Amino acid sequence: MHSITQLYKIGLGPSSSHTMGPRRAAQEFLQQYPQATGYKVTLYGSLAATGEGHLTDKAILDVLQPSAPTHIVWEPDTFLPYHPNGMTLEAYDATGNMLGKETVYSIGGGDIVKEGEKPQAAKSIYPLSKISDILKWCDETGRTYWEYVDMYEEPSVWEYLEKVWNVMKRAVERGIEAEGVLPGGLGVRRKAVSYHVHAAGYNSSLKSRGLVYAYALAVSEENAAGGEIVTAPTCGSCGVLPAVLYHLHTSKGFSEQRILRALATAGLFGNVVKHNASVSGAEVGCQGEVGVACAMAAAAASQLFGGTPAQIEYSAEMGLEHHLGLTCDPVCGLVQIPCIERNAYAAARALDANLYSAFSDGRHSVSFDRIVEVMKQTGHDLPSLYKETAKGGLAVIK
Repeated sequence: MHSITQLYKIGLGPSSSHTMGPRRAAQEFLQQYPQATGYKVTLYGSLAATGEGHLTDKAILDVLQPSAPTHIVWEPDTFLPYHPNGMTLEAYDATGNMLGKETVYSIGGGDIVKEGEKPQAAKSIYPLSKISDILKWCDETGRTYWEYVDMYEEPSVWEYLEKVWNVMKRAVERGIEAEGVLPGGLGVRRKAVSYHVHAAGYNSSLKSRGLVYAYALAVSEENAAGGEIVTAPTCGSCGVLPAVLYHLHTSKGFSEQRILRALATAGLFGNVVKHNASVSGAEVGCQGEVGVACAMAAAAASQLFGGTPAQIEYSAEMGLEHHLGLTCDPVCGLVQIPCIERNAYAAARALDANLYSAFSDGRHSVSFDRIVEVMKQTGHDLPSLYKETAKGGLAVIK
């Protein structure tokens, strides 16, 4: 299992799989063939079906077009065997001869895999990759999840998590001040500023819930507008964890150090899902994005409120379990409807999961690892039209 720095990626929205991944693929291809006088990029499957809405073409053209003319080809009905998000990049010289060709898959969370390579090419640093095993380690050592992260990560991970936290905070603070209509043609107005203002007029309980909504909307709207965010675990679910952490930091006074430790714990749970299943909406649906984000935020909240390792695991399990089967069906392929509202609801649900587990002793019937297995199988059983293709579900409502 890789470093949590591979899960928390800082970049521009609106999609880790459709924007950040293709941008990275284009950058690496440009480094291989900087002398080319022309490029051709063919997008397949889900990457092509919702690419325009996710600004996939813009992400690629921003990288390659300044170097040489670039042609984008859309093949939404062609699915390559390895992953739904496939793309082939070609480089040509002035006489039209091909200099090089490469097929790349954007597998979620901003990660890419080149054809013929294994997705686990990065260095594995964690000896345990199941939460049940890590929970056992916690029980035997008297330590908790963030300490497990600290044991196997480089010391620089804390500096990186501080950077991640600062980007998250800035996204919240930009988003709750921004107004206007989001790009893409759906006419979706930003709501974070309105929710933030309205929250002030309610009593403490409703105010708390309203602020959580506002913070999640703020980050998700920043993502939809192509702003700087952190994948947690993806762009499409980037509002959940920052909303919970920002709310608890500002309303409960949790220190920066405790927030960073909560980020480490959240990253560990997200990492386990990414390693054993997937966080790609194109592969397993929105359960792998918003569902995993909810689990991460629930674990973080539980830790901040002093939950035991068993209670933290229970919080995360509920956060993911109650998103099982959630489809990825963005209207017009944009990360707006229903994505933005889902982030707000998942942030609130994460806090509910923490509260529910806090009333328990942490013992429950279905483990987090079992839920991850079920999520993976459920995602594979979902028809492709419900997995980021914008051809089913809400995406076809006129």
